[in-house]
Amino acid sequence: MNVEELLRDSLRELAAEQPSAGGGFADRVLATRRRRRARRLASMAAATAAVVAVAVGVPLLESGKSDVRPSDVVRKDGITAHPDQSPPRELVGAGNAVLAAYYTVRNRPTTEHTAVQERTYRLLDPRTGTYEKDARWSIVAVAPGLRTAAVLERNLPAQRIGLLELATGRVKRWIQVEHGVGGLAFSDDGRRLVATTYDGNPDLRTKVKVRDSRHKEVWAWEAGFGDSSRSGFYDLDVASGEGAWTPVAFDRNTNSRQDFAFSRAGDLMYAQVIGGRDGMQQFYDHRGAKVAAPADERYLRSDVPARLSPNGRLAALGLTKEVAPGKSYSSIRDPRSGEEITRVRGGELLAWADDRRLVAWERASGLDEPYRARLVVVTIGSDKVVPLSGVQKQMYDDLKAWHPVFARR
Repeated sequence: MNVEELLRDSLRELAAEQPSAGGGFADRVLATRRRRRARRLASMAAATAAVVAVAVGVPLLESGKSDVRPSDVVRKDGITAHPDQSPPRELVGAGNAVLAAYYTVRNRPTTEHTAVQERTYRLLDPRTGTYEKDARWSIVAVAPGLRTAAVLERNLPAQRIGLLELATGRVKRWIQVEHGVGGLAFSDDGRRLVATTYDGNPDLRTKVKVRDSRHKEVWAWEAGFGDSSRSGFYDLDVASGEGAWTPVAFDRNTNSRQDFAFSRAGDLMYAQVIGGRDGMQQFYDHRGAKVAAPADERYLRSDVPARLSPNGRLAALGLTKEVAPGKSYSSIRDPRSGEEITRVRGGELLAWADDRRLVAWERASGLDEPYRARLVVVTIGSDKVVPLSGVQKQMYDDLKAWHPVFARR
């Protein structure tokens, strides 16, 4: 399937969904034209007033001193952008993809040689459209629909899971568990929750000596590789809180934190593995046994968050080409054959806005400079990008960066 076929199929689907015009269509059109003549003068006056209102107090964007678009743009194509804010203070989204939360991290020492890497979340308040700090939680997963989040308290592994109402900030219900939980993820329909269990804190860090970019020995906090305490997962029904725990055998090809997530169909779980041949991902059945990837997820990569398009026809893959600052390309492939269909702008594909558009990180720095990027919207078949956020200046420094969490409307 090439780009032209993809666009043609999409247009046919849209046309098929439209209702027929019905009888008397011509008469209705003529009547509408007569009414429009009477409204034309009033509409012209209103448009003039709107232009004057927009022209007042328009700030400049980071992308250029001559760019005079409003910093808060709510477009007809479903894009809400704040290209002057990094991290965003107000709602950012495109189509069905919304920045539901973001978090920052810090290392909290527990002994002289150990620390815990803690996250601090800013959650979207749907009433105000702003991101509000909520320091109560160590882990937050936002369900599709942006009404509910599953949360874990500060000390991991946690012995209960909270279902948080985003509009009020109150926990509506707690789910008690026998095995300590350290990670959470919702199914594609939001009806189920996978809770990854650990025997110890998966965010524990150890102080070790490493060499920095200047080959100087320095102390750094590092996660252990091959010594994960992951023990299994719960598959929970969100409405009832009921579900079973499945043990999973120890795997040396994992970091200390390797959380499970649902496959698109929801019948399998997958987690990232290090050095795996199938996109660094390993799938498991509900008995905890390793199984082959589903046919439509075989060529996906666990380090590319966007994964499958909403209609399941396209697979988002990793960066393939970077030709200049602000001009990177990633691969879009057939999910069943792995054949490349086209390439789309963007260095890291984060979420699908719809079947043709994605949210991505795009480089905003020179190729020989420290990597800086901003959130953008990219479109299959187009070289145009639409900035969503301001520039993130510390992309590869976990302790200085902000990390986005996207959810579907």
